[in-house]
Amino acid sequence: MTTPVRLAVIYYSSTGFSAEIAKESSEAAQKAGAEVRLLKAAELAPEAAIASNAAWATHAAASAQIPEATPADAEWADAIIFGTPTRFGNISSQLKQFIDTLGGLWMQGKLSDKVYSGFVTTATAHGGQESTLLALYNSIHHFGGLIVSPGFTDPVKFVDGNPYGTSHVDAQGSNPIGDQTRNAARHQAERVVKFAAALKAGLV
Repeated sequence: MTTPVRLAVIYYSSTGFSAEIAKESSEAAQKAGAEVRLLKAAELAPEAAIASNAAWATHAAASAQIPEATPADAEWADAIIFGTPTRFGNISSQLKQFIDTLGGLWMQGKLSDKVYSGFVTTATAHGGQESTLLALYNSIHHFGGLIVSPGFTDPVKFVDGNPYGTSHVDAQGSNPIGDQTRNAARHQAERVVKFAAALKAGLV
């Protein structure tokens, strides 16, 4: 018997939408038998910027107890699901900064042969969802990691419509996370655990 898959769900969220997807993914992975760490990327924005946006300030306070991700978490994990809002068609600076701290592990080969996947939120439809996930996955290629995208492998994906990863349009904060996004997130997390378990069993 192999030990359970160790999954890190590492995300950045300013107003809470990515955080909700991360939580849904974490719970689905736990139900699928994984040991899960739900972690956030450290905030880089100044307090004044956060305070100027009520939703941002509210979420910052509500998520204060969520641990910040460290390179040790990436080393511990058999699989990582990254989550981010899009920023001009790219990942948030907060998540990118965390990824940039992983150079030491990369040089030691400790990021290779792991399973990776990602999810994204945007304010508008076609607001850079696919380009953001593809940009995220560029780093995974450098890691020597194995990308497990959801593809169109379940009926929920034909509703969600994004084969690269779960995505949600928050419509400038007016569109809450609904069943379409939650179903897609659960499917993606279960798929990540499934393939990470198979990989782990095969490498033992």
